[in-house]
Amino acid sequence: MPGSPIFPPTMQLAELELFPVRVPQVEGQRSAWSMLVRLVTDDGLEGWGEAPLGWGPEELASRAPAVRAAVLGRNAVDIEELLTLDAIRHAPLRCAVEMAAWDLIGRRANLPLCHLFGGCYRRRVPLALRLEADHPSRAAKLADEMAQQGFHAQVLTSTGVPETDLAAIRAIREAVGDRAELRLDGAERFTMEAARDLCTELEFDSIEFLLDPLNTRQLHAAAALGRQTTVPLALSRPVAAPPDVLAVVRSGAARFVVLRLPALGGMLPVRKSAEVAEAAGLKTLVCTGPSLGIATAAMLQLAAAMPVLDGCNECAYPQLHDDILTERLELVDGMLTVPQAPGLGIAVDRGKLELYQAA
Repeated sequence: MPGSPIFPPTMQLAELELFPVRVPQVEGQRSAWSMLVRLVTDDGLEGWGEAPLGWGPEELASRAPAVRAAVLGRNAVDIEELLTLDAIRHAPLRCAVEMAAWDLIGRRANLPLCHLFGGCYRRRVPLALRLEADHPSRAAKLADEMAQQGFHAQVLTSTGVPETDLAAIRAIREAVGDRAELRLDGAERFTMEAARDLCTELEFDSIEFLLDPLNTRQLHAAAALGRQTTVPLALSRPVAAPPDVLAVVRSGAARFVVLRLPALGGMLPVRKSAEVAEAAGLKTLVCTGPSLGIATAAMLQLAAAMPVLDGCNECAYPQLHDDILTERLELVDGMLTVPQAPGLGIAVDRGKLELYQAA
């Protein structure tokens, strides 16, 4: 309540640190860069955020002073104001800063964020994991291992070569049968003609959806493709703000929308976008970029509080060799348990942070 000693109306930001880290992926996938943000209030409360942002040491050194100058001295509870700052207009950076501010708010309230977002509607969040299509036999082997571990949705990244993608899909189908739903991420690699031909073949493979197949972000093109196939289409990369979801709805371009936390620039924009999709009856999923645990926890807090996020949300966390948390997130039968500690519900291990921090 405003003015109470438990949750005061101001939480002045006194310190900001940026940590570029390398996320160690599983065998067969590239490691990835992520940026961690640490915010500290004037009374010493600490909050963390994370998003994929590949700033090298020189770029970080040149950009960090402007970020600090824009953020420090502001009130952490003024989320909408933070989202308008020009110094953090780059969506992944804005996402990490906003996430750290939400972490502070939850810690100050002594509640996990899901309780501030509407309550803990679900205690565990089912996940979808990603496979690479370039080696069909290896993809099929991994898909079978994942299905045995309870991961009942799997995302295949397209190579851009229809024959290779189809071979991988069929190898996976042979390996897992109906134990897992399969999604194909077209990664914006196909012309209209190639996408139409691919969809013709996919109509026999019963995939859950084809994501971002076209090499254009014009919604009328996706809508035209959708009218020529029975394969469900999904869009993600054209969605960078809540109005984009409304545009997808109006164009009839997709049945699914996948909200990427870093691309939308924060937890609040994801919540707003999901509410638009829910009102329109679009099936809605959320995913994070590469994460050492912080962004994964943010996704879990969002999915816990929003009934519309009832599918298998994409997350690479179970595929990582390590994280930077003091305690690993609990994985049970293909689902991650929503942390119930205050804020994001996690604590950062500074020793691990130093281990994975870029020189």
